[in-house]
Amino acid sequence: MKPNTYYLVSLGCAKNTVDSTTMGNLLNRQGYSFVNDPRKAEFIIVNTCGFIRPAREEAIETINELSGHKTKKQYLIAAGCMAEKFSDEIQSHCKKIDALIGTRNINQIGQVCNHLKSGNAVNNLSSIFDMDRLSQFALQGSSAYLKIADGCSRKCAFCAIPSIKGEWHSRPEEEILKDALLLNDQGIKELILIAQDTTAYGIDRGEKDALPALLEKIEKSAPDIPWIRIMYAFPGFVSDHLIDLMSAENHILPYLDIPLQHASPATLKRMLRPDNMDSVRRTLDYMRERMPEIAIRSTFITGFPGETEEEFKDLYQFIESMEFDRVGVFPYYPEKDTPSAKYVDDVPEDVKLERQEQLYLLQQEISHDINMRYVGKTMNVLIEGIQEDGMLVGRTYRDAPEIDGLVFVSGEAEIGSIIPVNITGVVGDYDLIGKAK
Repeated sequence: MKPNTYYLVSLGCAKNTVDSTTMGNLLNRQGYSFVNDPRKAEFIIVNTCGFIRPAREEAIETINELSGHKTKKQYLIAAGCMAEKFSDEIQSHCKKIDALIGTRNINQIGQVCNHLKSGNAVNNLSSIFDMDRLSQFALQGSSAYLKIADGCSRKCAFCAIPSIKGEWHSRPEEEILKDALLLNDQGIKELILIAQDTTAYGIDRGEKDALPALLEKIEKSAPDIPWIRIMYAFPGFVSDHLIDLMSAENHILPYLDIPLQHASPATLKRMLRPDNMDSVRRTLDYMRERMPEIAIRSTFITGFPGETEEEFKDLYQFIESMEFDRVGVFPYYPEKDTPSAKYVDDVPEDVKLERQEQLYLLQQEISHDINMRYVGKTMNVLIEGIQEDGMLVGRTYRDAPEIDGLVFVSGEAEIGSIIPVNITGVVGDYDLIGKAK
C-alpha cells in the first residue's frame, strides 16, 4: 500500500462517471494520486448507484469484493447515490466501510480522506470547493460526457432521483463553455451532453427552452468537435426550436434519447408522467420530417402497478408502430419514498419479466430491419478500438457509447479518427459490419 493514493471504481450511469472524474480531479489537486490496483491504494472509493434495486445489489457486491482484500492501513469509502439515500443498507451489508459521502457532497472527498488519515470522525464537513466552478466532464476514449445540470425537480412516481440528487440545478453557462473549450483543445471527437433532463436546462433560473441557445454557444466555443450528442430529453419539452437547430447543418447529431417510460395514458397518469400521446407522436413525426435520418432511442417500464394486459398492449403496439432505432426496457421496481411506493405492487414478477422479454424480442426485429436499410450505404464511423483479429471497432452517429450498437470495420484507421465506411452487412440485431473506404 502506498500512502496518499486512491483507487476509484464508478458504477451506474454516465452522470456517475462524471462525478467520479470530479472526485479524482479533486483528490489529484490535493496531492493524492490514482493507482489502478486496489491492493496498493490507501483509499478505496466506490461511487455507487442507488437508482433501482439491481444497482444497489451491484454496489454492495462490489464493496464487499473490494473489502475482502482490505488491510488495516487502508480506508474504504462508499460515495454517490446509494451512499446518499441508502446509507443504512450499505452499513448493514458492508461491515468494513470507513466513510460514506453522498452525491451532493462529493466536493468534500479530499476532506473525508484527510479526516480518515488523521483518525477523526467524518462529520460536520464544510464545502471547500464550489461544485459550479469544478470541471464536470469525463473522458471515454475520443468521447467526453459533459454534465450541464444536476438533480431533478420532476415528480415521476417511480423515481428516487429527486430525493437522492436534490432539486434541479443548472450549471452556469460560462462554466459549461469553459469545459467545452478545454475538451475542444484536447481533440475530443464527440461531446455528449448529459443531465437528468437536458431539456430542462435553465428552467431553475426562469429560462424557457434554454438548451438550443446553449448548444449554439457550445458549437462556437468548441468548433473543432465534429459530433455533439444530446441525451435524456423529457417528452413534451423537445421544442420545435431544438428540432430545427438539430436539423440545421451543424455538429449536433441527428440523435435523441427520449425516455418515454410507457404509452398507455392510464399508466402514464399513474406514473405522474406526460400522458398526451398524440403530442408525443406529433413531436416524433416532426423530428422525422425535419431529419429523416434521425436515430431515436427510448426507455420503457413494464409491470408498473396497475398495468393491465390492455395497457401493456398499448405499449407493445406503440413501440411496434413508432419503430425506434433503440429501446431499453426495465421491469418496475418499487422504491421507498417515491409516490409509487404507496401503490400495491400488483403485477407479478414473472409477468413483468415476460412483458420485458416480449418488448425486447419485438425491438430486436425492428432494430434489425432498420439496420438492414443501411447496407450498401456509406456512413461516418468513429473508430474506438482494434480487435485481436485486426477488425476496427467504432460507432456511427446512431450509436451512443455503451448502450447502442457497434460497427466492425475491415481496413486501417487511427483510433479516434472518423472515417467513411461502406456498410456491407448486419451482425446480430444491433451491430453493423463494413469496409473502410
